[in-house]
Amino acid sequence: MPADYHSHTPLCRHAEGTPGEYVEAAVAAGLLEYGISDHAPTPEPFDDWRMAAEELPQYLDWIAEAREHAAGRLPVRAGLECDWLPGCGPWIEELAGRSDWDYLIGSVHYLGGDWDFDNPKWLGRWAETDVEEAWSRYWETYAAMASSGLFDILGHPDLIKKFGFRPGGDLARFYDPAVEAIAASGGAIELNTAGWHKPCGEQYPSAGFLRRAAAAGIPLVISSDAHAPGELGRDFDKGVALALESGFRETVLFAGRGRRVTALTAPRP
Repeated sequence: MPADYHSHTPLCRHAEGTPGEYVEAAVAAGLLEYGISDHAPTPEPFDDWRMAAEELPQYLDWIAEAREHAAGRLPVRAGLECDWLPGCGPWIEELAGRSDWDYLIGSVHYLGGDWDFDNPKWLGRWAETDVEEAWSRYWETYAAMASSGLFDILGHPDLIKKFGFRPGGDLARFYDPAVEAIAASGGAIELNTAGWHKPCGEQYPSAGFLRRAAAAGIPLVISSDAHAPGELGRDFDKGVALALESGFRETVLFAGRGRRVTALTAPRP
């Protein structure tokens, strides 16, 4: 199985498991590499689903413990999932210098910095929202994040669909500008299998987006977004099959903010 670089720790307040349990799950799943990328802190806390800035040393200790437990059985990579928020660029640059990260994931969970649209707590707000406008704002934000060049991986590209709210018509009007920005940035995207277990019932991103990304030569990783050890590598067989069907032939591996490619192999029947 490919590497799984998108996973969380209990420091985000909505995940569970110990470093050892995650490593054992990664080995059992046959992952090529296991990456840890919990929700990065912000300068001032403003929500309840990420580590605090003062907990960053504890997070690095968690990664060190996972590496010790792995004991050469598979590489354990260090990352962060960083939210793209208004004016966040200098803070992301500061975080990037605080450790020897292997990669940084950029994600959009907020519209305008005041609504974490994928949070079940605010599901009712969708009933009062113009879906077309929300999608437009989301994809403009996503393209700006890609264009910043601050991230190695661009997370769950169409997370905006999590609860099944989509505007009508051909969604290429949202996809095409984002794909263009991502291709120009040189960043990789992830095929995030967690979407199969959300109300949208579909991987992030859609098959149409994946085909466009493959045609544009955008690199790919496959990720589980695991919040528990048993979720590592979940649905990777389906993910690999879909990636190949969409036109991808390689995935990328990260170390020290550098990357190399490895072939995607069709799952055995």
